[in-house]
Amino acid sequence: MNWKRKAGAAFAGLALALGIAAVPAQAATATGTAFAPPDISLANIKAHLNQLQTIAQQNGGNRAAGGGYNASVSYVEQKLKAAGFTTTRQTCTSCAGQSQNLIAEWPKGDANQVLMLGAHLDSVSAGPGINDNGSGSASILETALTLAKTNPEMTKRVRFAWWADEESGLRGSRFYVNNLPSAERSKIKTYLNFDMIGSKNWGYFVYDDVASIKAVFDEYFASIGIQTEGDTEGDGRSDHASFKSAGIPVGGLATGAGDIKSSAQAQKWGGSAGQPFDNCYHRACDTTSNIPDTPLEKNSDAIGYAVWKLAVSATQKNDYSLSLSSASGTVQPGQSTQVTVNTAITSGSAQQVQLSASGLPTGATATFSPATISSGGTSTLTIAAGANTPTGTYPLTVSGHGPDADRTAQYSLTVGTSSARTFTNGTEYPINDLATVSSPITSTATDAAVSPVKVSVTGTHTCSEDLRISLTGPSGKSYPLKTESAGSCSPLGTRDFSVPVTSENASGTWTLVVYDAYYYDTGKLSSWSITV
Repeated sequence: MNWKRKAGAAFAGLALALGIAAVPAQAATATGTAFAPPDISLANIKAHLNQLQTIAQQNGGNRAAGGGYNASVSYVEQKLKAAGFTTTRQTCTSCAGQSQNLIAEWPKGDANQVLMLGAHLDSVSAGPGINDNGSGSASILETALTLAKTNPEMTKRVRFAWWADEESGLRGSRFYVNNLPSAERSKIKTYLNFDMIGSKNWGYFVYDDVASIKAVFDEYFASIGIQTEGDTEGDGRSDHASFKSAGIPVGGLATGAGDIKSSAQAQKWGGSAGQPFDNCYHRACDTTSNIPDTPLEKNSDAIGYAVWKLAVSATQKNDYSLSLSSASGTVQPGQSTQVTVNTAITSGSAQQVQLSASGLPTGATATFSPATISSGGTSTLTIAAGANTPTGTYPLTVSGHGPDADRTAQYSLTVGTSSARTFTNGTEYPINDLATVSSPITSTATDAAVSPVKVSVTGTHTCSEDLRISLTGPSGKSYPLKTESAGSCSPLGTRDFSVPVTSENASGTWTLVVYDAYYYDTGKLSSWSITV
């Protein structure tokens, strides 16, 4: 939250003038599935906050311009791009160090009806700014990722923004608004701002500039038995002021900054009367330990509720996705192999899904346990090869049949012989910054592994020098294949390794372990194979 205080102007009648309808008490349920906003994951938000704190620690203890701001932008942008957002960095020439605003838009819904959410991503130079304003930034990031994951039908276009240089006078958001052509300004029907929503001695404050927007948040909080108050401390002090001054209806949430909690507020919300809502406001102690779960979770769910209420269609088609735990497998004649069938609800409600498999070779059978599942559940597919099933590789199709949607997934089945020595895992795994990928292969080969074993790894990564790759044998021993290194970056592509092993059985589970040791470059492990 910015240190400046400005008087707020009355906003009476603006909602009606700019076409914001009053919020009904209940969502429409005429056909399909009723409005049902998802839970915004608290665990994921806290993971984002941990990353922002790490960035601050690596950049002089803050995320201000000249500190960790640029790295914060890179972290958020990376997450959005991986989820399918198209992102834009806008250089703010009036900001300190010409910092950049980050804008991301979900490409569904009416482009002439824009719901915009924003939070400033910079901190003051005194500390890491995890409540002010990592809390708002992480919460709208997770809301954006949830929107992409659930992919609902949209009535409005949703745009997200992470602002530069708020702490020096709202410069990033003011630059954005001032440089919007009038036709583009008129498309933004509502701007929602989130600045400090995880204060340790919290209150529940809702911006009261526009009654119809405030009513959306009040409706959510009333549903969980929480009373709110209008926000006066933050009036004119955060990025919504840039939009408000341009005639765009605004709303938002806050949990309090340096103001003192009254006795009446402590009675209403708990906490300590006579103390600031956030006694680490603009201080070095504004770290992850300064944020309790309760206000962060409830405010984040309120954000999700508002997005779904204002921009998502009230009725959704029931739909689901279907995937397999592995894209390929090997089975010997007379033996069987298993793969997990996963489903997830992508919109609407659950439906009963009947499972089947086609493309099986002669003498092979496929059974599901269970054969019918509710979308969102899993089943175990067992593929058994007969004693006389011909050897070879067969493309199978695993199908899900539901009353509202049918979905399929592909599986490559190799029927081998007792002398088969090469095995493949074709499951894709994302390779994220500072994260470890473990990809297993179960070998059915007999006798001892022939040293050196041959390993081939295929993937995409813009800086393979960031990667540490190793192989874990059935005995639990680890064998290094590649270490991380400094210097110029090269793509991963396909890499072949010859790995000396000692006292390893050919049969059992071999695991490829990939660790990304640095920030900024990510990719995926596409497949790998081992010859034992």
